[in-house]
Amino acid sequence: MLNRAILIGRLTKDPELRYTPNGVAVASFTLAVDRPFTNQQGEREADFIPVVVWRKQAENCANYIGKGSLVAVEGRIQVRTYDAKDGQRRWVTEVVADNVRFLDKRGNTNLQDIGMIGSEVEYNEEDIPF
Repeated sequence: MLNRAILIGRLTKDPELRYTPNGVAVASFTLAVDRPFTNQQGEREADFIPVVVWRKQAENCANYIGKGSLVAVEGRIQVRTYDAKDGQRRWVTEVVADNVRFLDKRGNTNLQDIGMIGSEVEYNEEDIPF
């Protein structure tokens, strides 16, 4: 079986960095990915895909990319459910990133020179808070 997603797009806002109770970093952001066609008005549409990244790479994302940054994300699609405060069951579909590559610069930092492009993230299923 295979579950792989590879996306290239731009962040819709700065990554949100949090820490689990065990101190494991987790960042989330939404990636706007253009569709390969235009609509009837000749405009290009986009899909807005939630992405979650763990550990050191989560901190790197929070520190070195932001709204509008162009990134490539490689990971797996995850579908999960939870019970909301109102008692309703909610479904969430997201990409859990194994690898986030920074494709443009933020400010004057050359990310390639400092080794921040495409480092892999390892995680343990026990660290996932949901």
